[in-house]
Amino acid sequence: MRLRIVMPVLNEGDALARRLQALAPLRARGAELVVVDGGSTDATWAIACAHADQVRLAPRGRARQMNAGAQGCTADALLFLHADTRLPDAAGRLIARALAAAAPHPHDWGRFDVRIDSALPMLRVVEGMMNLRSRLSGIATGDQAMFVRREVFEALGGFAPIALMEDLELSARLRRRSPPACLRERVVTSGRRWEKHGVWRTILLMWRLRAAYFFGARPDALARQYGYVPTPASAPTGGPTAAVAILAKAPVAGLAKTRLIPLLGAAGAARAQRRFARRTLVTALAAAPGAVTLWCAPDPAHRFFRAVQRSTGVACLPQPDGDLGLRMGRVFDHHFAQQPHAPLLLVGTDCPVLTPAHLQQAAQALATHDVVLIPAEDGGYVLIGMRRSVPPVFEGVAWSTPQVLAQTRAQLRLAGASWLELAPLWDVDEPPDWQRLQALLHPPD
Repeated sequence: MRLRIVMPVLNEGDALARRLQALAPLRARGAELVVVDGGSTDATWAIACAHADQVRLAPRGRARQMNAGAQGCTADALLFLHADTRLPDAAGRLIARALAAAAPHPHDWGRFDVRIDSALPMLRVVEGMMNLRSRLSGIATGDQAMFVRREVFEALGGFAPIALMEDLELSARLRRRSPPACLRERVVTSGRRWEKHGVWRTILLMWRLRAAYFFGARPDALARQYGYVPTPASAPTGGPTAAVAILAKAPVAGLAKTRLIPLLGAAGAARAQRRFARRTLVTALAAAPGAVTLWCAPDPAHRFFRAVQRSTGVACLPQPDGDLGLRMGRVFDHHFAQQPHAPLLLVGTDCPVLTPAHLQQAAQALATHDVVLIPAEDGGYVLIGMRRSVPPVFEGVAWSTPQVLAQTRAQLRLAGASWLELAPLWDVDEPPDWQRLQALLHPPD
């Protein structure tokens, strides 16, 4: 049985890498992993790109994210897995066997028993009651790793686009088709919400919310009581429009990422540059704030850029001559000459922790500011955006030094431009940066 695992995520932090690494054996046996990000601004996007078969962006909210992850699926079954939940080793085989059961006990869907990962003794009682209640009621929760035949999920229209209780709502509709396969093998889910808020307080809150839902309370009102506020259904997916320009260097051994050559070798540094360029392009296209253009060095004729243009349709243009300031200035000049009223975001390829949400936030900032910056920890910046031309901003700047951001601010003041700085990120330029990235993406067991 072909299986697609759909995992909704939002700012899951460093713990996500280990969760996704744990799914590698299941993927090796043919399962497909689709991670759907709800607008993370931490390392979640970069980690997901390193470990998943597909990474998608969707408006925040588990129901909408899981529906987005199920789109275009050709697998036989879908497994909806929370980021803080671990599957048993034989999960794929167990799901296949459960859904293959013949009459008189066929199943279109099912779930696992759950164990809460906590040393609190009371949580042994809580998990036992969760499993018993689910078995008696035929209702599953997201913590129990629900799975369903793909054609059944599609026939039912997927999860209802509600802010909370989407798992209970879908369970009720699935139960009309068949009883769930209630597997006694356990998934392990985090006990952080009970530990943070207190066991009894959390139990009473969940009972109260479920009772209110049963008696017709609106899921969005319940979500606010739960402390969870998804993106409004009426919000535009990508936010304000802004074009994105990417300055990219061809992955030529000996010329690309030269400061990483002592650690990776010339060929390894070139491979790193290729991955960084592809990831930045994927990020920009996922954000979809506007048209994306790749500015290529030494020129677009390199086979890497030709392949990118064929596979994505992104326009590839030659980078102008001159130092970094001159090149960036000419990219903005070219853009505003053609589209004087369209903001532009300009990025390089050295920041693997840049996310689609960062690009969307930057585009949003240009609705009220002339310039937006994402500072870099080394004293430069990883993104600059403008809604109008500010020519002096690239003058008198000592590029590739820790003074870049401070000197840019001074130029913006002289120009009388308004600007906003978002939270700083970090580039991968030196061997310690590379080691930091590897520790983030591939933490030791």
